[in-house]
Amino acid sequence: MNAKFLVCHKVSLQSNRLLTVVSGALLLILVLGVIPATGLAYNRETAVVKAVRTTSPAVVNISSEYEVRQRTHPFGGFGLHPFFDSFFDDFFDSGIERRAKRASLGSGVIIDGQRGFILTNAHVIVSTATITVSLQDEREFEAQIVGVDPDSDLAVLRIPAVEPLPAIAMGDSRDIMIGETVIAIGNPFGFSHTVTTGIVSAVNRSVRSEDRLFQDFIQLDASINPGNSGGPLLNINGELIGINTAIYAKAQGIGFAIPINKAKRIVNDLIRYGEVIPAWIGAVIQELDADLAAYLKVPGARGVLVRMVETNSPAQDAGLKEGDIILALGDRPVPSRQEYEKLVKNYAAGETLTMKLWRNAKRLTVKVATQVFPEERALELAWQRLGVMVAEIDRRLRQEYRIEARDGLVITKLDPQSYLTQIGVVPGDVIRRIADDAVTNITTFKKAIVKYRKESSLVLLIQRGFHGYYIAVKTP
Repeated sequence: MNAKFLVCHKVSLQSNRLLTVVSGALLLILVLGVIPATGLAYNRETAVVKAVRTTSPAVVNISSEYEVRQRTHPFGGFGLHPFFDSFFDDFFDSGIERRAKRASLGSGVIIDGQRGFILTNAHVIVSTATITVSLQDEREFEAQIVGVDPDSDLAVLRIPAVEPLPAIAMGDSRDIMIGETVIAIGNPFGFSHTVTTGIVSAVNRSVRSEDRLFQDFIQLDASINPGNSGGPLLNINGELIGINTAIYAKAQGIGFAIPINKAKRIVNDLIRYGEVIPAWIGAVIQELDADLAAYLKVPGARGVLVRMVETNSPAQDAGLKEGDIILALGDRPVPSRQEYEKLVKNYAAGETLTMKLWRNAKRLTVKVATQVFPEERALELAWQRLGVMVAEIDRRLRQEYRIEARDGLVITKLDPQSYLTQIGVVPGDVIRRIADDAVTNITTFKKAIVKYRKESSLVLLIQRGFHGYYIAVKTP
């Protein structure tokens, strides 16, 4: 074999190897180029995608249209606070009244597909409105209000669906982790079923709106706009852990949600009673000052003092005594009266709570079976706190006291030592309103007394003749 042939053969082998390498490289390039284009390289169906796909059918759009009265009041040009609007509506029938239509938009989530129950924010709906619920499949229903709780900003609606509706099962918000991924679905600015993601920034946040303080909120780094209000907050597994709420007008780049465990108790009350029934314990609480805490050797010098135990109350039945120091409710410490009241709101009437006490330099634990405050005790409570006895206005009382009020309750007796007596309130004056609640009959009066029984002060609207007066009353 000559040298020329060997050289050529060697060159040929090297060329074949080079061709093989080049061909392999080209094939690899083609494979890498083709696979992403066909979607085979990466699994695009992430946990977020699965969660949204599963839960979206249960997210609804809520729209309401309602009519508002625009009346020109005698002092309308002076820019009075809206608090006084009801005063002018009650006492001035004159003036030009105009009617205008308003609309609101928000979100909601179906929590019971069999009965058609929808959970949303209280501020999304208006009691006088026609409320329309739109599903993802474009079906529309007119909804009825089951119950509203402005204090928690939650409401329950019901739609009359013939067939079972898609629903989201409530999750558990007790184990939320700071930094975990969350998903919000809603209808911001009218764009239905908009999905945003973020992380949990904080828990147990307190947020103040224009007229009240909301507590125990979840804070997230995704913006919650007005149309998102009432929509679901989901964890990465698609479980409902909160209800988004746009109650903080100054929020930019942050959002808040009501923990679903807090919502569960409220939802149960709204469905059962149409309102939230607070748990009654029967212990009157005051702050524990540092000197008393030191004298009693209270552990950590933190707790609240039981000033009084109501007779025939759950607290009395559980063995609470005047002078006890409440250290904790369940596993949550109670450093202040405000914290105590906040924690009590997490319990429904009929539940049993565990109190950790400090008595006679010893720790002890009692269990209190909470109850619904008996409404028949409301009139007794009104005498204790306001120093008044009242009656519904009938013909005899109207003539006897020359009552001009259209509705309300007439004061028939006053405690001579009460604040109302001291400032000049007399029998024959009419109570028209207690705080935010109109008083139209004995039932609404009792409900208001029970509702605000823990407040340290109350604002009353008192009418005498054609004149009305707002009076702030400190209550014992």
